[in-house]
Parts: sequence; structure tokens; C-alpha cells
Amino acid sequence: MNKIAVGCDHAGSTLKNEIIQLLESAGLSVLDFGANGESSVDYPDFGAKVASAVSRKEVDRGILICGTGIGMSIVANKFKNVRAALCHDHFTAKASREHNDSNVLVLGGRVLSVDMAKEIVEIWLNTSYSGGRHDKRLKKILDIEESLERKR
Repeated sequence: MNKIAVGCDHAGSTLKNEIIQLLESAGLSVLDFGANGESSVDYPDFGAKVASAVSRKEVDRGILICGTGIGMSIVANKFKNVRAALCHDHFTAKASREHNDSNVLVLGGRVLSVDMAKEIVEIWLNTSYSGGRHDKRLKKILDIEESLERKR
């Protein structure tokens, strides 16, 4: 993994900056899609930018941050080939990669400490998809996406 897209709304901008520093110190190339600052913005605008980049494979993975992480999760999972996971602890970060091969990590800037968020990011970055029994489940998700695409 070389390139990661990061985006947030106003509630996640402080945490986003901390996460970008962590990613860059790990040698990753980071694309910052904003927001920059605490002036109110609409999370769908920034979630769509990151999810679109992941969907089109312009980046390897993405990280999104809003107040709770819920809104960004909803937005990101509208995009084909995106498996966004809202993680709030070590277990969910690890399971989202091992079981779901998540390619977008979503964090709640108002519900996580900076230290916990950094730990979650590190676990998520360093955990591999385990495959095996999970492959058939991911295939079912892809089949659903393709079926919905054909209906459009």
C-alpha cells in the first residue's frame, strides 16, 4: 500500500491532521481531500471525494472522519468497490480488515481520543485480509453491487 486518501468534515479536521502526520511518518503518500478548519461543512461532499478515489482505484485505501463516523460511513458505502468500516476500538479495526477487507476506515472525531484513533489506524493499516471463509461473503457483496448496477 502506497497511497491513501483522507477526508473529513469540520468535526474531524483536528483529528485528520493528527492522522495525516501518522500516515506520513509511516512513509505513506497522503492525498488530503479536506476539510481544512472548523467552519461548518457538509460531510457528504468530503466523503464522496475519498470514496470515489478508492472506488476508481486512484488510491489504495481511504480514511474518513466526521463527528460520529456514521454519516461518512453511509456516504462511502454508496460507492462501488468501497467497503467502509466505522471502527471504534482495536477489535473492530482488526476484524474490519481480516474479515471484510475494508478499504476505507471511518472514525468519529467526537467519540475517539487522538491516541485511540491513532492506534486504530495503525492496526487497520497493518492487518491483512485473511481470505478463506470470508471470500464467499465478499463475493456476495460484489454480486449485490453488480446486480444493483445492472438495474440502474
